[in-house]
Amino acid sequence: MTQPSPRRTTRAAKTATKTTASRPRLPKAIQIAIEAAQGKKAMDLVVLDLRKSDAFTDFFVIATGANPRQVHAIADGVEQALKAGHVRPSNVEGYQRAEWVLLDYFDFVVHVFSPAARGFYGLERLWATAKHIPIDEDAPAS
Repeated sequence: MTQPSPRRTTRAAKTATKTTASRPRLPKAIQIAIEAAQGKKAMDLVVLDLRKSDAFTDFFVIATGANPRQVHAIADGVEQALKAGHVRPSNVEGYQRAEWVLLDYFDFVVHVFSPAARGFYGLERLWATAKHIPIDEDAPAS
């Protein structure tokens, strides 16, 4: 049997480290929210780091659900996962319509959109000066 070349192993390790290092370490509650959204198959997950802007919160977690049922499932999944860690939203808006559900946790806000509402409101465009942290849908949050 042949052993993998140490050179290949080193390159692979360096590539993995670069990928992990390029995304800043997120607070635990945000990681939990991301993992819960991923568990409900949320699409186009992104985190906006608003700490260097004049925002009312530190982070936005933005996700898209394909239909109203999935928007509800994502919002419910995030809320339940955070509630298990004794983190509860101060406010929930838009749940009945399931076009744009907002979960306000003071330090961060989770936005779950329908595809049409996400395109219409364009939070990423409105907060273009914020640091955009895309989340790989296939990988767990780090």
